[in-house]
Amino acid sequence: MLFKLPGVLDYQLQRDSGLTHFEYVVMAGLSESPDHTRRMSDLAGFANGSLSRLSHVVKRLEKRGFVIRRPDAEDGRITVAELTDAGYEQVVAAAPGHVAAVREYVIDALTPEQLGQLKAIGDQVHRKVDPGRPC
Repeated sequence: MLFKLPGVLDYQLQRDSGLTHFEYVVMAGLSESPDHTRRMSDLAGFANGSLSRLSHVVKRLEKRGFVIRRPDAEDGRITVAELTDAGYEQVVAAAPGHVAAVREYVIDALTPEQLGQLKAIGDQVHRKVDPGRPC
């Protein structure tokens, strides 16, 4: 499951929206932030990626007109990423297909009892691998 599910979700997003799963997560993280803006370091944590990987992805998203980078208004040493209007439209358009894929491959495949068990197992594993962050 750890290897197959991400590939299936990535394939659906690339096929239907032209986005990788990581690009989608980055753009979704920006779309959920005030002013659609986040510090790059915070966004890397949200997307569970290194700052280096995030920089490469944001550079690709900039070339497509979905994201811009700029110095933080309060601290010019910090770089923030901002979702453009075109980027917001792209992530909003991609969301229904992604949600449908998650429902098909995870939610609808399990009984309500199994979903509860999956959540409990996921929370337990999360506490072990990342004890400093809430589940």
